[in-house]
Amino acid sequence: MSLDRHDPEGAIAEAAKTYSNWGRWGEDDVLGTLNFLDEAKRREGAALVRRGVSFSLAQSFDMNGPQKGWRRRTNPVHTMLDTGTDAALGNQGLPHGIGGADDVITMPLQCSTQWDGLGHIFDHGKAWNGRDAEKVVTSDGDLVTGIEHMAPYVAGRGVLLDVARIIGDDDGEPELPDGFAITAGHLTATAEAHGVSVGRGDIVLVRTGHLARARRDGWGDYAGGPAPGLSFTTADWLHGSEIAAIATDTWGFEVRPNEFEHAFQPLHQIVIPNMGLLIGEMWDLDALAADCASDGVYEFWLTAAPLPITGAVGSPVNPVAVK
Repeated sequence: MSLDRHDPEGAIAEAAKTYSNWGRWGEDDVLGTLNFLDEAKRREGAALVRRGVSFSLAQSFDMNGPQKGWRRRTNPVHTMLDTGTDAALGNQGLPHGIGGADDVITMPLQCSTQWDGLGHIFDHGKAWNGRDAEKVVTSDGDLVTGIEHMAPYVAGRGVLLDVARIIGDDDGEPELPDGFAITAGHLTATAEAHGVSVGRGDIVLVRTGHLARARRDGWGDYAGGPAPGLSFTTADWLHGSEIAAIATDTWGFEVRPNEFEHAFQPLHQIVIPNMGLLIGEMWDLDALAADCASDGVYEFWLTAAPLPITGAVGSPVNPVAVK
């Protein structure tokens, strides 16, 4: 797939037509590429559990997160409603000495480890499957493709592609620099180096090392700034491989700055509304990557259900990989 840096409109229009999955699963579809993740694929994924060791792939949901107000996103605010102090002082009005604690959290759904739902991005006013955006997502939420529809299905064979470890600087940390565009060639070479295949129904995790660098050097512009990520040219690979979902350790999935002049997240514009691909961002892949490098096994059982928040266009998630 070629790329003309001066013509984002043309490239987006061509890719949208070439890699569209509109109508592939019927006009009423609300799952997109999750349709590739069937019962047989889940059995295949479950059979990968050998050692029983598990890894949470989520960042901590707290005020020490990466957000600093870009797109009005803030870090989670955790507030206690009842505490041990209230119980000890007898302020809760409960009988026979019982006490308890309750709490609440306030947060944008895309502020940390999360999935982008199919109603998150539009292409020229069109949502997933060719629907009119204004009829899909209103002030009442996503009326058609809300993230709740995906809640039962995101569990199956996970594959880690530690691109940073294979393609990155051998003399330093296994990380890719900001602005590094990961191509289909990089993805294929990484899979081959890991001795793992990628195909229909897989949930693919791409590690760039961006989160590890942010934790070492400070958040900086991690949420909204320059980052390594997938090249626009990977649209062909993402479509042809028939993967169910893909997630990265970066805030925006695709390379930043974007590869076109005067563009903003053009790969999102292809893969979400046109391809129907489920995208995860800000996943913590470091502990899993270290274990995979140690035992040489880069496939595992992965469960990563979004919260069934009715009408949401994204959801926080605590993905768990089991090897």
